[in-house]
Amino acid sequence: MLAIARTIIDKRTGCFDASKFRDRYNEALRELIKAKMKGAATKPREVATPAPVKDLMAALRRSLAQEMLAAKGAKARRGIKTPDRRQPTLLLPVSGGRTGGEEATTPPAAKRRAKS
Repeated sequence: MLAIARTIIDKRTGCFDASKFRDRYNEALRELIKAKMKGAATKPREVATPAPVKDLMAALRRSLAQEMLAAKGAKARRGIKTPDRRQPTLLLPVSGGRTGGEEATTPPAAKRRAKS
């Protein structure tokens, strides 16, 4: 890894020629100083107005209200039965907890253990 790092550094290093680059900040500052020395009126830059701060608590309350509405709609649709798409061989046997006449699916391996 060290050899790879050295190779990358060697490929990326080179001679720095400052004449190829412009210092725009320095140029703007010199122009501003010259204008002030001449007595010319300078106008300040317009400051962009910051973006409004979002109220996170209000956003959270709206999100929770939408979830509550969705949950109420789901309760109304509970009369519609959807097929159980889970794989019964992967389900673990759990005693109790079923209501509404639903039959618990027991994996075949658990049935074999119960018979022996």
